[in-house]
Amino acid sequence: MNSKIYYVFLVLVGIVVGTLVANVTSHIPALGWLSYALSFGLESPIVLNLSVIRLTFGLTVDLSVSVILFIIISLVVGRCLRR
Repeated sequence: MNSKIYYVFLVLVGIVVGTLVANVTSHIPALGWLSYALSFGLESPIVLNLSVIRLTFGLTVDLSVSVILFIIISLVVGRCLRR
């Protein structure tokens, strides 16, 4: 169980650092490819109206090249440090 939490933490670190790198490099022409992203999910949220409670569900994922790279890097470095 402890190792699962460790790998989830590494993936989250990769997402945060990858998003930061994508935002920083988006204005640099030579590194602009790192910020190339695909966005997928629900365009309009799903609304469930139960008269008393209204629930709104929505999910959008923005996946960029740098996020994928940094998830892989963080998992590799984390696995090497764990040994």
